[in-house]
Amino acid sequence: MSQSRTTIGRRVLLAAAISATCALTPAGLANAAPVAQVHARQAAYTVDSAELGQGLYQVAYSARNNVLWVTSSVGFPPVTQSQLLKVDPRTLTVKAAYTPPVTDAATGAREAVYGVAVDDEHNTVWTTNTVDNSLAVYSQSTGEHLASLPGVEHARDVVVDARRNLAWATGLMDGSVVAFDTRTYREKRRIKVAGAAPAGLAVDERTGTVYAADLTNGQLIEVSASSDQPRLIPAGKGSIDVSLSADGLTAYTANQGSGTVSVIDLQAGTVRREIATGAGALAVATDHCTGNVFVANRVSGTTTVVDPRRGTVVADLATGANTDHVVMVRGTAYVVDKAAAGAQAMDSIHRIRTTG
Repeated sequence: MSQSRTTIGRRVLLAAAISATCALTPAGLANAAPVAQVHARQAAYTVDSAELGQGLYQVAYSARNNVLWVTSSVGFPPVTQSQLLKVDPRTLTVKAAYTPPVTDAATGAREAVYGVAVDDEHNTVWTTNTVDNSLAVYSQSTGEHLASLPGVEHARDVVVDARRNLAWATGLMDGSVVAFDTRTYREKRRIKVAGAAPAGLAVDERTGTVYAADLTNGQLIEVSASSDQPRLIPAGKGSIDVSLSADGLTAYTANQGSGTVSVIDLQAGTVRREIATGAGALAVATDHCTGNVFVANRVSGTTTVVDPRRGTVVADLATGANTDHVVMVRGTAYVVDKAAAGAQAMDSIHRIRTTG
């Protein structure tokens, strides 16, 4: 009886915490200045868009500073044009831009940034420097480049477990999932799965369990806080990104190969259902306010809103050619594309909000 009451109590507290969080919005958003354009309304959603720069890749949000961090890198190695952008979530304008250091004086190549995650506990930003097989750490206050961390082959994604002072990254080319100490920047753990290509990451901070989407094998790589023996869970064809439900019991994978999102029961280790979203599903994020899932579809140039419990599509919103990444911020989605539109071939950021 006491165990049942404890379990119920925990669920009630969790529900209350989620409800309180969802009642908030990024600071000042309700009184935000108008952005460049409002170009789409569908179902109960409005999409605001603004051009940011060239070569956008990923976006992350800092609650501590109420800013978005966006990575941009242009062209192929040697990459000479790259910036870490500090963006106002209210106006969708660039507040500051920081340029990564030069790594090769002869070619002008820079430590180009691609993946991004925020560590609000230590007021830093972590990036993956894919072509340099490394990670980097920047100060959120000043944009100062604090450290370069080599040894992650084709570093693709990074996620921060603030409770355990860990930053996890994926090595796409050698099947590795690597953890670094967010205080000392030293490597703490390294797990390899032969024949895997780990890409997108998610972490359950309550348990410390990390999930990496395996692009090659259509599965999730689950790494617990207590074991270096990973558990492999079926996902979808070309699973490239992963997000978790609010309670951490369900995972959602964006499946690039099939243009779908998989709904995965993590306890059972099975796929409950697979829902069509759009060609080239590339990134996924969970709205913990509603339970809906947002999927960025690169080829179709849309962001699809899915109700994973019913297995239905709620909305399919235009978010620019080559829609690349999505992050959720208390019920609001921010999406970046690689549309290369306009006279200066600019890429855009899109803000998706409910109108109800």
